[in-house]
Amino acid sequence: MAGDTVYLCEKPSQARDIARILGATHKTKHYLAGSGVTVTWCFGHLLEMAAPDCYGDEYKRWSLDTLPIIPDPWRLDVRPKVKAQYNAIEQLLGKARHVVVATDADREGETIARELLDRCAYRGRISRLWLSALDDASIRKALGRLKDGAETEALYHAGLGRARADWLVGMNLTRAYTAMARSQGHDRLLPVGRVQTPTLRLVVDRDRAIESFKPVPYWDLVATLATDAGETFDAQWQPPADMTDAKGRCLNEEAARRMAQQIEGDAARVTAAETTRKRASAPLPYDLGTLQQDANKTADMGAQAVLSTVQALYETHKAVTYPRTDCRYLPTSMQGEADAVLDAMARTDPRVAGAVEGANTSRQARVFNDGKITAHHAMIPTTEPADLGRMSDTERLIYRMIRTRYLAQFYPDHEYDRTVLALDMGGAAFRATGNGVVVAGWKAVTGHAGADEADQAGNARLPIVREGDRCPVQGAAVQAKQTQPPAHYTEGTLLAAMKNVASLVTDERLKKILKDTAGLGTEATRAGIISTLIERRFLAQKKKKLVATDGGRALIDMLPRAITNPDTTAVWEQALDEISAGRMTLDDFVTRQTQWIHKAVSQVQQHGLNVPQGIATGPQKQCPECDKPMRKRKSRHGAFWGCTGYPDCRATVQIGGGKKGRQKKQAT
Repeated sequence: MAGDTVYLCEKPSQARDIARILGATHKTKHYLAGSGVTVTWCFGHLLEMAAPDCYGDEYKRWSLDTLPIIPDPWRLDVRPKVKAQYNAIEQLLGKARHVVVATDADREGETIARELLDRCAYRGRISRLWLSALDDASIRKALGRLKDGAETEALYHAGLGRARADWLVGMNLTRAYTAMARSQGHDRLLPVGRVQTPTLRLVVDRDRAIESFKPVPYWDLVATLATDAGETFDAQWQPPADMTDAKGRCLNEEAARRMAQQIEGDAARVTAAETTRKRASAPLPYDLGTLQQDANKTADMGAQAVLSTVQALYETHKAVTYPRTDCRYLPTSMQGEADAVLDAMARTDPRVAGAVEGANTSRQARVFNDGKITAHHAMIPTTEPADLGRMSDTERLIYRMIRTRYLAQFYPDHEYDRTVLALDMGGAAFRATGNGVVVAGWKAVTGHAGADEADQAGNARLPIVREGDRCPVQGAAVQAKQTQPPAHYTEGTLLAAMKNVASLVTDERLKKILKDTAGLGTEATRAGIISTLIERRFLAQKKKKLVATDGGRALIDMLPRAITNPDTTAVWEQALDEISAGRMTLDDFVTRQTQWIHKAVSQVQQHGLNVPQGIATGPQKQCPECDKPMRKRKSRHGAFWGCTGYPDCRATVQIGGGKKGRQKKQAT
């Protein structure tokens, strides 16, 4: 009953949503069929990169002598657990005349579908269903606007580039460093990842900067002044440059206390009073990274938990648009849908009806900007109401965060007056600042979400004073303070650092190459990278802080900077973007990666490895025959020490007892 047109989806739930709109109601174990159409699904990647030993028996043993491993041609194998689904798709593609790629509209989604089409040698017509949401209205709209397959094929090439670069780095360098460490008696896997390793380096560097930080004491002098009307306000001393640091902080305690005594009972003269009207636009809607950062900060949610939650809002509840986006803007055409989105929000939760009523959907907000759109637009609510009662507490929390950001776009700017007073006390300069809200604007619906200058300053409105007014001193206090070290990373701030790694680059040459958007990983992968580092015990969570473990530090210390440096991976990520845009070929990218891997492996082979003690997993033992380090091994008879010189030396020593079959070194 399969039709000529096959829709290839990423997962079963997605397939059911699309099949319902297409009228494909005949259900089988592997697909849904209707008149002329078949909707089938993957379970993520049905294919996986082949392991090194699939390219030759010599790669079954981890040895420096066999590196680097450079597949040619590259091989993909069917994952054993999904063999039946793959076979069904292969049969469907063999009969299809038209395939509609309906996987997630991103690089990985494109790769999941296209690698199947290539393996099954499909040569028919290809179209692309580009979905931004899974509610019925969005699916119908996308079905009416199918893209030609050629428009998105470059995303597949970028996906292959990412997968091959990850394989080349991971397989070759993990083997190289692990094999070298084992030759020195250290029995621990030393994983090296294209994104994972430089991410770990960020945390190690931050931890060490905190530990090496030496606080510098400084002193603030704050005078409390009064007006003729009896109001009081605070003014801060502006010390001369010869007793301050680069940030204007007073480093001379004696001078600060002497000034405090000097102004007691004096009066300050207002030498300048300036009030400026400030405007703050509403914070833009969320992309995935910003949502993860805010949820971590305000609700202590981990990055992976946020991703899982918002994915459920997208797939299960149909409450929000595509979540794995890196964009915070909306196409100008979507302003016409604003009334429908707001109406769905009010029907979902009647408590926001008043705020919806106050929104001005004709307002020309900065969020509507076609020039800022990437593969996706910002994450917003859909045009169909959702059922809050079916959501978990965390799902409701994340939905409300997304909803509030969207609603804020249709409210006026937040306006406040910023007043700066310059004062003189016996030739000493003082300064007072204050803010006063004029128009609440978008803060009427968000509170203080998206801090602006008024929030950051934390100053209340100043009393009205004029130039020339005298304000008696009511008191003066010297506050002893210290400079503070940088803060430990949290999941939220580490995500931000990964996303904006270009801002951390100090190499001037690389600064010219990297775009401001260059980062480590993608919106969809960063949470998983952090989770992997924690699972492998290279990072640890201490309350809200992320810190590097001893093993994490030792791994970074052992590896060359070229491998741990975030700059290198950021350049690679930028190159993948160039492939996606059609400005670089896959072959060119992989050739560069291959050349880099040759150099990295050669460095290990020629110069060896200094394995720090933090890598060791336990006490080390020397071989009784050749004095080389021994490594713990297991057999059916139990654990034993085996010589790392094997097979040249076959000496073994039973753990917890006598010798186990010690054999003398044999010639080869």
